[in-house]
Amino acid sequence: MENVIQTSLTQKIFRIVLAVFMIYAGFSHLTFNRVDFQAQVPDWLPMSKDLVVILSGIVEMALGLALLFWKNQRVNIGWTLAIFFILVFPGNVAQYLDGKDAFGALNSDRARLIRLFFQPVLIAWALWSSGAWTAWRNAKK
Repeated sequence: MENVIQTSLTQKIFRIVLAVFMIYAGFSHLTFNRVDFQAQVPDWLPMSKDLVVILSGIVEMALGLALLFWKNQRVNIGWTLAIFFILVFPGNVAQYLDGKDAFGALNSDRARLIRLFFQPVLIAWALWSSGAWTAWRNAKK
């Protein structure tokens, strides 16, 4: 599979927005939203919630920076980011099931439920904007 796929201007814009979002989210894990992100760590996870938030924040910033600057690995980064979004999804489900509030906006079951449906959008966004989806389709031909 190819590591670099030519993407459109629209894909590039969406990739940059996603990368900046990831860097911002990672930074917020380490600073002003640290406690709110701990609400997403499932109680069944046998690790310190704070450690999980710190590590995931570092990973988010690294993925955002990589997506922004590591052009020759963009396809692999897109797949890695999609997998990351899948791996953190149980935390979003746990937050919904446990009814834990966070960020001011996730203060109702309805808001937490709606958020669950945004996760597939993030996965598709990572795969599409990085060219990973196109590389996968090309490899199948």
